[in-house]
Order: sequence, then structure tokens, then C-alpha cells
Amino acid sequence: MERLVAVLATELSREGEGGEEVRQFAELLGIVETICPWVTPIRLGLCTFPVRGPSRLLGGDSAVLAAVRMDLERAGFVVRLGIAPGLFAATVAAERGAIVGEGELEAFLAPLDVSVLERPDLTRLLPRLGVRTLGAFADLGAREVYARFGPDALSCHRVASGEEGELPGRRDPGIFRRLRAVGGGEDATSVQQGFDGGTDRLEQRAAMVATRLQQRLGSASVMVARPRGGRCPSDQGAFVPFGGLSPAVSTTVPPWPAHLPAPAPTTVYVDPHPAQLLDAGGAPVVVLRSGLLSATPAVCVLGEGRPRSLDAYGGPWPLVERWWGAQRRRARLQVVCSDGTALLLIFENRQWWLEAVYD
Repeated sequence: MERLVAVLATELSREGEGGEEVRQFAELLGIVETICPWVTPIRLGLCTFPVRGPSRLLGGDSAVLAAVRMDLERAGFVVRLGIAPGLFAATVAAERGAIVGEGELEAFLAPLDVSVLERPDLTRLLPRLGVRTLGAFADLGAREVYARFGPDALSCHRVASGEEGELPGRRDPGIFRRLRAVGGGEDATSVQQGFDGGTDRLEQRAAMVATRLQQRLGSASVMVARPRGGRCPSDQGAFVPFGGLSPAVSTTVPPWPAHLPAPAPTTVYVDPHPAQLLDAGGAPVVVLRSGLLSATPAVCVLGEGRPRSLDAYGGPWPLVERWWGAQRRRARLQVVCSDGTALLLIFENRQWWLEAVYD
């Protein structure tokens, strides 16, 4: 279960007549996105983002919370912050200012009062049965909970047990539409436009279905593609949970030194295919520690395919990343085969890989 940072701005949780809270929440999201671009608005006044990447970059969970708090307080926002696995625990952690580490979820949830489930009927009945904490609720058998209280109580039981990270109904499916309306200066009823200029009901239905799936199965159950920075084609795209804010369109190139220049390849493999480079004598061609090729490449073999003679090549271009941790060393090479196919090869761990193909 992914550990999330929850940012809770209670003052923005209810929208007034003028709708100022939505505009302020959009501003808050923009500030948080400068620390982590994968911010997901949950409902008005609450957003989350995965802590793993920012924690590595900033030097720990506490440093992430300190950076978020400083930037938001500087802009005049009063927030509560917390970190825990899953949306439910992260929200509770924010209310209490807690950081829940890996393997600490059950211990964090166990002493909490059952009222945190926000199920009035269930949380009135459980104390009468002597069940007052999430730990005591989790100790009940799942079958007995389902038979006595029904499917929604079973979802609560799974969350209390740490088996699931999110309760149904905690997300506002309309928050994305309202934020887009604020960001684009459009009326909320005209945000989703079809090809004929009218409201596209199919898009609305698809968004509702996706949101319901996320409510039941977690935010990672519905993913969409989103561009991001990177040096290699496979680094320049990622799948993120549906409903995340789209980045602003920019005509400038992000500051990624040594990124692959245009033109971009047309086909990029998620899992690179093994390849071989051979010289004219049939000997393997590798990248030396100096960053140069051991010989002039003459033949390329993709997987178990037939050998292809080469007409030209460019590179190699060495690439060293993550110098602060688990260092990654690669080298890129562009080759043109005699049949006119242009390939982007990557050399890593003494092995060539086909990463992309040019049209």
C-alpha cells in the first residue's frame, strides 16, 4: 500500500456562496505541485501525494512535511499534514500530525476510536457490543461482520484491518470539474465539451465510473498517461491515477541536461528488448569505461531475429544518474540499419537493449 502525504486545509473544506474556497484550493494545489507533481485532490480542502520520491529528494519524511508547511504558510494557508499508507490512514494522520512508517499501519489504526470511520449507524452500534476501537473491530471475523452489518461495514473492517487503504465515499467526484472550471475561467456546467461543442455525457459517465472504481479499489486502480521530464524516451512518460491535475502546456524544454534531442522516436518500449551489436568480425561491441565503443559496430541483432547490417550510427552518449544513491550508468546509441530502420539502443550492465524505434 502506497504511503501518502495528506494535506488538510479545514478552512477550505466547505464552499461559501462566492466559491472563493475552490479558487484558494486550486492555488494550494499549485503550491504543493512544486514539491511533488503527482498531487491528487480528494475533496475540497484535502489532497494527497506519494511521499516516496520527495522523501528521497529532500532527505526524509519530516523534511517533506517541513517543506510543504513552509511553502503553504508563506502563502497564508493553515494546514495539517500527515503521512501514512493509504488515503484513510493518511487523512487521520494529518488530523493528528502523525507520520506512520512502513509496517506501522496496524499499530497506528488499532487504538483509534471507531467514530473515525464516519459511519454513524455502525459506530453507534459497535460500542454497544463492546467494540470501541478499530483494533477491536479488526479482530472480528470478516464473515461475521458481513453477515451482521452488510457490505459497507465489511469495507470498513478491511480498512480497520489494514487490508485496504480507502473507504468508499471519501472522494468528491466533482472536485476535478470544479477545479478545471476555476483554472480555465469557465462556467462549471460547460467544462466538458464534446466535438460538437456540447457537453459530452459519455466523458462524464466515464469519469464517474473511473471515480467509483477508485473509491472501491484505490486510486491506482484507474491510471492515465501523463508526460514528465526525463533524459530517455522511456523516462518521459508515466501512468498516474485518474483525476490528477494536468500540467500546464509549456513551449519550453524542461531543464533536463543530456536529454535525448528531437526528433522523438515513434515507438518506445516499456520493457526494452535485448539486442546485440557486433563488429565486422562478429565480435561483440561494448561501451568501455572511457565512454567509447570497443569497436565500430557493423551488425545489430534484435532478440532471436536475423542479423541486420548497419549503414550508420551516432554516439555513444554516456549517462550517469542518481549519483547520490544507487548510481545508474547507461549509454545511448542511435543506429541506422541497411533496411532503413532507425533504432535507439541502450547499453546497461554489459548488455545492449532496444529502447525505441524511429519512424
